[in-house]
Amino acid sequence: MSTSSSAPVHTPHTPIGRVLAIAAALAVVVGVVVLAFAWPSVTAEPHNLPVAVAGPEQSVTALEDAVQAKQPDVLAFQTVDDRDAAVTAIEKREVYGAIILGAAPGVAPEVLTSSAANLAVSQLLTGLGGTLEAQINAQAAAAAAAAGAPAPAHITVAVTDVVPLASTDPRGTGLTAAMFPLVMGGMIGGIAISIAVIGALRRVLAVVVYSAVGGVLLTGILAGWFGVLQGDFWTQAAVIALALAAIAAPITGVVALIGRAGIAVGPIVMMLFANPISGAAMPREFLPGVWGQVGQWFPPGAAANLLRDVSYFPQADASFSWLVLAGWTVGGLLLSVIGHFRTAGGAEPDELAAHEDDPVSATA
Repeated sequence: MSTSSSAPVHTPHTPIGRVLAIAAALAVVVGVVVLAFAWPSVTAEPHNLPVAVAGPEQSVTALEDAVQAKQPDVLAFQTVDDRDAAVTAIEKREVYGAIILGAAPGVAPEVLTSSAANLAVSQLLTGLGGTLEAQINAQAAAAAAAAGAPAPAHITVAVTDVVPLASTDPRGTGLTAAMFPLVMGGMIGGIAISIAVIGALRRVLAVVVYSAVGGVLLTGILAGWFGVLQGDFWTQAAVIALALAAIAAPITGVVALIGRAGIAVGPIVMMLFANPISGAAMPREFLPGVWGQVGQWFPPGAAANLLRDVSYFPQADASFSWLVLAGWTVGGLLLSVIGHFRTAGGAEPDELAAHEDDPVSATA
């Protein structure tokens, strides 16, 4: 009688060189993530913030010179005819605020702000109003003393918030915080659809349905429950739906074209690159160089800008943001269609292409 035994099979250890390479690569990835999210905040500083100014030419020139001397290149003044023109420019979101100088001696200036545009800039302009008030009263007191006249009455510089934030979100934190889940939602939707749905054209349908339902659901939460969003419900739902599609569709489109490697479009393009320069958490003028403008060409930046427009600035020209979101959505869907015809007309069907990086699924 004989017995047979088989020796246990041992899985070989990962080579030390590969272990070190993986660990170093992961550390680099973490460094890139930290850099991407910390860089905008660390380097942020206001520059060339558009602010309207109205008043006598001599007073306007004196104000510009004084502000430039104290805070170089922080404000970019745009001269308007009067207070009404300044209010219109604020409501159209052409400027962050305005300074209305007195048309006659002794008439106090007025500072117009817009906390709905950005609370930090509104606070900056409010502080400038306090500085103006102190200077005007000091000058008036000095002039009265030189003339031997009694001290004049204190002049108060009024600060008016033309477009205030909603009482349910008085600091704008809800509107700002809503953008990160929106970006994550678009990414998760695109990645999940790419993995779970087989067939390029079926992914197109899934993206459309997901975006539409997600737009209504998120608007119900942000507007109806939290009161973060203002204005027309269905317009806001359309913005959020288009934003979700603009992020999800490029992911599914690239996956249809090149396979599972296309899933990296979300984390790399949308999260690590586009989100930090979107201007959602701070005005784009706070970002260095032209990065604030570049960020508006990507879905996170366009969505943040458009959502603020439809909520608080219905008179603003939002066509560029609509076009950006529509362009990314259509482009992603077209890539899915191209991927469909590539696989349908080639050697591999959609079912195989969908799992081309998964040998188990591909051979099942």
